[in-house]
Amino acid sequence: MHDVKSNEQPTVDLKQYTTEAEPHAYLETLDRIAPEDADRFLNVGVDPHSACRSGTFIQKDSSVIHNSTCHAGVEILPISGALAKYEWLAEKYAWKSVDPNKDSFTAGAREIPHEGYFMRIHAGTKVAHPIQSCLYIAKNNFSQNVHNIVIVEAGADAHIITGCATAPHLTSGLHVGVSEFYIEKGATLNFTMVHDWGETVNVRPRTVTHVGQDATYISNYISLKPVGSLQMFPTTYLDGPGAVARFNSVLVAAEGCHLDVGSRVVLDAPRTRAEIISRAIAAGGQIIARGDLVGNHPEIKAHLECKGLILKNGLMHAVPELSGSVPGVEMSHEAAVGKIDRREIEYLMARGLDEDEAVSTIVRGFLNVDIEGLPPALREKLDQAIAETQEDMM
Repeated sequence: MHDVKSNEQPTVDLKQYTTEAEPHAYLETLDRIAPEDADRFLNVGVDPHSACRSGTFIQKDSSVIHNSTCHAGVEILPISGALAKYEWLAEKYAWKSVDPNKDSFTAGAREIPHEGYFMRIHAGTKVAHPIQSCLYIAKNNFSQNVHNIVIVEAGADAHIITGCATAPHLTSGLHVGVSEFYIEKGATLNFTMVHDWGETVNVRPRTVTHVGQDATYISNYISLKPVGSLQMFPTTYLDGPGAVARFNSVLVAAEGCHLDVGSRVVLDAPRTRAEIISRAIAAGGQIIARGDLVGNHPEIKAHLECKGLILKNGLMHAVPELSGSVPGVEMSHEAAVGKIDRREIEYLMARGLDEDEAVSTIVRGFLNVDIEGLPPALREKLDQAIAETQEDMM
């Protein structure tokens, strides 16, 4: 039986990290990115050579090394530049959803900021190709503190792909990402985040999203590669009637990894809808998979589904929560933690696969969740990553 303390998040001592990094030169064109860095960007869905992107933001340590947009109605700026340009940004949006005193990580991001991105999709803009961003750590033992703000104005529609990664030589690091999302009436944001941080990096995202009337927010989160520890529990408020939120996550924890990942959706208006779907494999590491749905208004519908597999004696802890405060809410959850069904293995073996091939096929199918809105190139990259991950686990 596992000690209860095994479920606790590893302690991170902020004093062990440096908050200073050497500046990196700004690159006017993406083809000037160092090949070593470009390869790491590709692993998390950020393509430095693709023309099929509506805008790009790349930050290396504390330096914004590239920032561009090629779609009318799409605005991308470093957060410091956006705050200097727009007075209303600080008055209405910045630090209005995330309390800087929430914990030591948010406080550090406020006191010692290292940029981050501001993205604004102007009202009515339909963005045909994804916008991409990459938050990258190259300096060893660096604490990267970023603050991101995304505003999708009324009737706009966009897909943002954010890739987070570290340089191959990095042996220690911390990433703190404070993000505030505002999705206005009738708008749609499809946000995909791919993490490949490294097995000794600690990661602490802090995110709050507000979704307006008849607006839709789709969040896809993918973490297949080893990471030291990850703790994230984004909260989304469905503020307007007819607002919709859908969360999809795919998680793998190799030996030595500790993932504490979940989502909370607060349904605060009539006819709001929410869905949280997660697939997780503990392959020697530890996963706490959380989900929290809060129904504060009649006529809402919400569903939570968490399925986990345990391989190599890992720990899988599912924590589904439902909370309804008024009559008329419709909420459900389904959670399952276990091993691969022997009958499935035997079924595939009867059709010509050996046992290892059968297990690999089942694992790959388990991770291949149908994530809505992924562009074909990223879907192909994800399929490749899943195949590699499944081979490593076997």
